[in-house]
Amino acid sequence: MYVPRTCHIRDAPSKGRLVRHRRTIPRLLAPLLLVAVAGTASVGAAPAPDSASAAKAADGPRPLGQVIPAPSEVKAGGSAYTIGPKTDIRVGHSREAREVGEALARVLRPSTGYRLPVTSRDDRGGIRLKLAGKDRSLGGEGYRLESGRGGVTITARTSAGLFHGIQTLRQQLPAAVEKPTKQAGPWQVAGGTVRDVPRFGYRAVMLDVGRHFLTVEQVKRYVDQAALYKINTLRLHLTEDQGWRIAVDSWPRLATYGGSTQVGGGPGGYYTKAQYKDLVRYAASRKMEVVPEIDMPGHTNAALASYAELNCNGIAPPLYTGTEVGFSSLCASKPITYKFIDDVVREIAQLTPGKYINIGGDEAHSTSHEDFAKMMNHAQKVVGTYGKKVMGWHQLVGADQVKDKVVQYWGYDKTSEAERRTVVEAAKGGTKLVLSPADRSYLDMKYNKSTPLGLNWAGYVEVRRSYDWDPGSYLAGAPESSVLGVEAPLWTETLATSDQLEFMAYPRLPGIAELGWSPKSTHDWETYKLRLAQQGPRFDALGIDYYRSTQVPWPAP
Repeated sequence: MYVPRTCHIRDAPSKGRLVRHRRTIPRLLAPLLLVAVAGTASVGAAPAPDSASAAKAADGPRPLGQVIPAPSEVKAGGSAYTIGPKTDIRVGHSREAREVGEALARVLRPSTGYRLPVTSRDDRGGIRLKLAGKDRSLGGEGYRLESGRGGVTITARTSAGLFHGIQTLRQQLPAAVEKPTKQAGPWQVAGGTVRDVPRFGYRAVMLDVGRHFLTVEQVKRYVDQAALYKINTLRLHLTEDQGWRIAVDSWPRLATYGGSTQVGGGPGGYYTKAQYKDLVRYAASRKMEVVPEIDMPGHTNAALASYAELNCNGIAPPLYTGTEVGFSSLCASKPITYKFIDDVVREIAQLTPGKYINIGGDEAHSTSHEDFAKMMNHAQKVVGTYGKKVMGWHQLVGADQVKDKVVQYWGYDKTSEAERRTVVEAAKGGTKLVLSPADRSYLDMKYNKSTPLGLNWAGYVEVRRSYDWDPGSYLAGAPESSVLGVEAPLWTETLATSDQLEFMAYPRLPGIAELGWSPKSTHDWETYKLRLAQQGPRFDALGIDYYRSTQVPWPAP
């Protein structure tokens, strides 16, 4: 069995957190089949290569398009381009293209040992990053990559498209390109053209910083890793029973007292406003939008402990360091509750340039339906007042429908048909969906009974199960047009270190990213597992402590 570098479990819950059963109310790549269609080749499923073709591929550049997520269209052919000591990165006079070029140079310089100057030249040759608005079919995140003997050109309508394009370029190069020291090369990019656009516009990771506080550097490391797979949203679960993790000037004890502990009784922590803004800027530089979550009316013990007046009985409960859920609630009958909601949402909205504020709504087991609706209807209005769109867990369908509302479905195979139907009807009525089925995309679920970290209340989630589903049809009856995309949450009851986070996220996260980006026609486990296997050396080069699932034919060490 593969053993993670760090497998110490900090106060794992004795009950396996079956209480979360709530949710029933809750820096590859085997060849792909290139099918010629109308002058282009579409990426599709492919059989495993034989030993001769595999050996041939190992001697030359990685075949074009064998990356994660699988590209929309690939037309392979022509000579490869070799990055060498005279290669430059040409960005023209665009500031945005220059920023992407510098990001690429930071990856390539240490391992290649080349200068790779980022220049304002805009002619062909070298690595050329080009912003051009003519091809509207590329949308806001798509790109076109053209490679030949004279150079590589990546064209996009936006800087996000260019950034996604350089992730494909990275993966076309040998895995050693990710290493922080000079490597031998050669650094070749196979010839041909890739045209690539995402299937869904929302492709997210979520970090639970409430149960175990994660430092700014830990979050940035996770962002860098996810960006390689074209993730475009970082959701931060900022408040929990165990800790409040963001400074709020109008209610200062939320952070200083409510953030002073965590699961198991550790020191906790919180982000100052300056640190939060730094995380927002950092994510934006990786083309990710930050969605903050302020969970309510449940999951609020840290707030209730910080301010006695928020409690219906006026008595502050003690800080909480366990892992149970569903026992806390804001008080619907007290006017101060609504001032609290207004103050917190206002300050978070001022810090957050993105579209959404997530107001939670899950596991409110200690709140009556009437009180839930009263508080969440108010919270929804407040979010709109401060210029943001409402997002919450799928239980938020129990509040009034508001314009542009998004609910996140986290149900799983054991979720009742009635609960599923409620969400489907909301989707038919205009509510948008983000899909995070717990037994598919929850990255904290154990792989199997031997996994030393994580929980199993939604079952065991091996790599194939995490990949082998379709977001567009997962909720039967919900229109595919209602699906904004997918999210891979990572809850931290048993996770505190970056090694622990990565062991649970990898190799499952790339699969969720592919489900969000790639055309449905490319979804095929037999070919995906071969591409995933060839990510293993890249994980190693990046220092990612991943789980070596026996379902994946990893290369020999």
